[in-house]
Amino acid sequence: MDLTRLGHTCVVGLHWGDEGKGKIVDLLTEHFDLVVRYNGGGNAGHTVQIAGEKFALHLLPVGVLSPNKMAAIGTGVALDLPRMLEEIQALGARGIHVGDSLRISDRAQLVMPYHKRQDQLSEAALGNAKIGTTARGIGPCYADKMLRSTALRAGDLLRPDEFREKLTRIVELKNRLFAALYDDREPMDASAMADEYLACGERVRGNICDTTRLLLDSIAGGKRLLFEGANGTLLDIDHGTFPYVTSSTTSAIGVPAGAGVPASTLQSCVGVLKAYTTRVGAGPFPSELRDEIGDTIRERGHEYGTTTGRPRRCGWFDAVAARYSAALSGITHLAVMHLDTLAGFERIGICTGYTTPEGPLSGFVADCSLLERATPVFEFLPGWDEDLRQVRSFEELPARTRQYLDRIEALVGVPVAIASVGPDRTQTLIRSI
Repeated sequence: MDLTRLGHTCVVGLHWGDEGKGKIVDLLTEHFDLVVRYNGGGNAGHTVQIAGEKFALHLLPVGVLSPNKMAAIGTGVALDLPRMLEEIQALGARGIHVGDSLRISDRAQLVMPYHKRQDQLSEAALGNAKIGTTARGIGPCYADKMLRSTALRAGDLLRPDEFREKLTRIVELKNRLFAALYDDREPMDASAMADEYLACGERVRGNICDTTRLLLDSIAGGKRLLFEGANGTLLDIDHGTFPYVTSSTTSAIGVPAGAGVPASTLQSCVGVLKAYTTRVGAGPFPSELRDEIGDTIRERGHEYGTTTGRPRRCGWFDAVAARYSAALSGITHLAVMHLDTLAGFERIGICTGYTTPEGPLSGFVADCSLLERATPVFEFLPGWDEDLRQVRSFEELPARTRQYLDRIEALVGVPVAIASVGPDRTQTLIRSI
């Protein structure tokens, strides 16, 4: 994989999120001019470790960590503005100053306090049937986007009087709605909310622009774009394990709409996977290990959510789901993360199929009622004992580790171009293919 020759590229996760996309975006950023976040909101968590120092980002594109690079928040993002400003302030305290290099789409939807309240109230009302959201207000924000009359966008902050008027009307409606649906009779203060958000808007006034025009002009000017996906493909609102999904298009399919570029823009797409599979929250997970092995993987891999801190469910690598996701996004290269976590197991499993009481499935299905009844078909490969954290090339990997990667490559149908053997930038192997 020649990173210097990559054209416009997208990085997406191929399972249920938390695959390590942030590290791959950070690795690739130096070879691009502009990094674009195109979907999701503060429910995402991208962790990057540079020279032993860890950075956890939720809304800011990972590109802000690289000097002299431009980063953009696209039209498809649900923007929690106060939280983004907290991220900017936290980075500034650590010597990373996000200034004019950040661009925010004037069409990005604003996550408001009532969206978070609705998230919490809705989940509580569902009881045992709850979806397991992060309660960051993402779903209600996107729902208002589709309703249109109750939506607010970043560009509205540039017109304070109009913003205040619209917000007053929306809050009045939300107060009545929450009282009727959830018996929540504590009214929200539209005036105080407007003051807070307009103050936030003033801080980023110079960053808000028509990012669609910016990206189109950048492409025409010969600049290279890197699109940063949030969440994982199996959480895609249309193609994931619905209803246990997020509320945006998480695959590469979301790039044209979420960034505002032609579908023909992408020239390559990197699919990111762990060497095993994880999931946070409710929903089907056929290859999950509810035993000591699953617990061991969780502790070795530090599998706790970047955003919520929730323990992740862990299981053997699900090749069936990965092949489906890779085909959906048109993946050209695979990045396999956390290889070092699997060191020491006598044998390592790969899920190569599903079977149900009605018979085997021909492949991955997004039908949760069917997937929840699926039993995994495992094959096992010999494990390795070597500590991989000091390995710096594919050629240095133990033969059994290379055998494992070869099997993943064959089952998914896409070449493995990148492998991670530790959290730091330097612990990333690039393969010539």
